[in-house]
Amino acid sequence: MKTVKIPIVLQASATELPYPDNYFDAVFTDPPYYDNVPYSYLSDFFYVWLKRSIGDLYPELFMTPLTPKSKEIVAYSHQDGGFEAGKKYFEEMLKKAFQEIARVLKPNGIATIVYTHKSTSGWETLINSLLDSGLVPTASWPIDTEMKARLRAKESAALASSIYFVCRKSERKEVGWLNEAKEEIKKYIYQKLERLWNEGVSGADFFIAGIGSAIEIFGKYEKVMDYEGNIVRADKLLEYVRKIVTDYTVHQILHNGIADELSSLTRFYILYRWTYGDVKVHFDEARKLAQSSGVDLEKVWNRGFIKKEKEFIRVLGPHERDDISVDAFRTKNLSVKVKNFDAELIDVLHQCLILWEKGKRDDIINLLNATGYGDREVFFRVAQAVSECLKNESKEKKLLDGFLTGKERLIDELKKKKPQQQRLI
Repeated sequence: MKTVKIPIVLQASATELPYPDNYFDAVFTDPPYYDNVPYSYLSDFFYVWLKRSIGDLYPELFMTPLTPKSKEIVAYSHQDGGFEAGKKYFEEMLKKAFQEIARVLKPNGIATIVYTHKSTSGWETLINSLLDSGLVPTASWPIDTEMKARLRAKESAALASSIYFVCRKSERKEVGWLNEAKEEIKKYIYQKLERLWNEGVSGADFFIAGIGSAIEIFGKYEKVMDYEGNIVRADKLLEYVRKIVTDYTVHQILHNGIADELSSLTRFYILYRWTYGDVKVHFDEARKLAQSSGVDLEKVWNRGFIKKEKEFIRVLGPHERDDISVDAFRTKNLSVKVKNFDAELIDVLHQCLILWEKGKRDDIINLLNATGYGDREVFFRVAQAVSECLKNESKEKKLLDGFLTGKERLIDELKKKKPQQQRLI
């Protein structure tokens, strides 16, 4: 007869574990997700009823009127200093928790850390805390953990997966030089991105998975320094990783070949649609995505298809824009009045979609020949790429698919009428 061992469940602070050094073969933890969830406040609802029903059985767990909050590791502050103080507290306490995991883990043990957060600032704090803890990430992978139909995912850019980090107590190199680390990251991350792409990982999850891959390289060093002697922290790492993932993603979305022909705004539009679809995102997240595409969002928001709504950014489709309509096309009088017309591809595409919806085929031909996009493959490749990024129920996708259905016939008509048109660029 087998002896069944009854597990022991203890309540303790993650920063002061009641176990000796080198005690566990494995540690699995799912730490708080930065500022995503006010855990203690949500717990109060259940706490008061549990206290009434089983409080006498576990008096040490129900000593306070409500859940304790002063030592909660989340990125909002209960003290002076507001959010910045909360962010600093979160990073310091998370580092202590990871250091405790490293202390109680056996030399050949494994620690698995689960984390997800769509904001870069949330990842910066996790990475800095992890790198300072003595744990070395040796592998990472995105795993679907969230219901796509959950309320949180409606009208938001919520992530569908979490990143699982496998960490070990390994010897770390004392110093890594930034340029060498960058080259190592670039070489490794392209291999990982290729596999993630083939696995079907997409959107914001793809960017987050890229971050996880970079930490595997960055974590091999106790510190990474540039040649001026400055210690490089997570913010610089993430800025570099975003650029790598952005470049890779644009080439994959467009099936290679024409990515270098795109303007910065067109790159941003494609990446936004691929990453977030047609939902709004926090300004800082949109800003960082724009930055990786070569766009200064603060200079272009509320320009054309980019709209700022309080602390959020929304990228508009053609049907949502006030400056794109059949009447707007008429007032521009492209064939006569426009001088030095620098036609942004997405603006022209949106105008074409509105004209297509109204059945204005001659106007589409005039517009494409006037702007020079009529004989450029990149125009139709971008239209196809944007369509593939959007969900079937998207109004913009329906317009794109309808417009592209008659593409070959349209190209033939453009070629026939081109000599009669006055070129503007």
